[in-house]
Amino acid sequence: MRKIFVACSFLLALVLNPLMAQEGRWDSLKADVTFFMGNDLGRNGYYEQKPIARMMGEMAEELGPEAVIAAGDVHHFDGVVSTEDPLWMTNYELIYDHPELMISWLPVLGNHEYRGNTQSVIDYSKVSRRWEMPARYYTKVFDEDGTTVRFVFIDTTPLIDKYRNEPQKYGDAGKQPIEPQLDWLDKTLKSAQEDWVIVVGHHPIYAYTPKEESERLDMQKRVDSILRKYDVDIYACGHIHNFQHIRKPGTKMDYVVNSAGSLARTVQPVDGTVYCSPKEGFSVISADKKNLKMFFIDKDGNVLHTVARTK
Repeated sequence: MRKIFVACSFLLALVLNPLMAQEGRWDSLKADVTFFMGNDLGRNGYYEQKPIARMMGEMAEELGPEAVIAAGDVHHFDGVVSTEDPLWMTNYELIYDHPELMISWLPVLGNHEYRGNTQSVIDYSKVSRRWEMPARYYTKVFDEDGTTVRFVFIDTTPLIDKYRNEPQKYGDAGKQPIEPQLDWLDKTLKSAQEDWVIVVGHHPIYAYTPKEESERLDMQKRVDSILRKYDVDIYACGHIHNFQHIRKPGTKMDYVVNSAGSLARTVQPVDGTVYCSPKEGFSVISADKKNLKMFFIDKDGNVLHTVARTK
């Protein structure tokens, strides 16, 4: 009788607290060091932004990420006008409010930030303790339990002529010189000695998208030509609002498009597609000395696909 009572009590607890049923659900995603990646977030909490933000918090309780990689377009549609813009509250602070998400957020600028005041996105680092953006492009190294991961964050909008040629819409894009950033990228990657190197930008180099092909061609000419010279493991981006994993001949690099954290779009395979999905979500990146994995996660916490690299 006691065993029946205990079993019934446990089942009742699961009904009253469904999170108990998920305890240990994501153990297989853990490694020496873990990160989250989100992008195309800012919808003022609408569509799937709030459910995904809650799921990020729940998973963070179990996985303990070091940081959140914010790969652009945190603010749709016209960026922000200042560090005091209310959109900082409705797009970010009040949405990603779980205690376990009060960690470093490492952003890059997206094309929607370039519709507003881009400097205020950098300056928000002086307002928020968790928003860490020292410059338009920068690098950061993590060293945990002997595993080293270098993230290289680039500012892709000024590298694309389409945006440079629309000053009335993307005011700052044409003001940013191209060559200094590319020289910095080349030197940074040339000197990288870490176990894993991940380059993060907002725009894809290869992807299915109805957006203008010139975007990808400029990225291929200016960025991919540098990445292929060095042992870059993953180029990760957003912008397209769906999940895509692409591999191309002539390089061992994985090209990854992370889906929107609010509102997704349709997708279909293209040349080199390993996997694609039109679901909203975010990604979990985990690494140890021998393995680097990037998990595509939907709003319910399911792993849709794994990008896996080994040494």
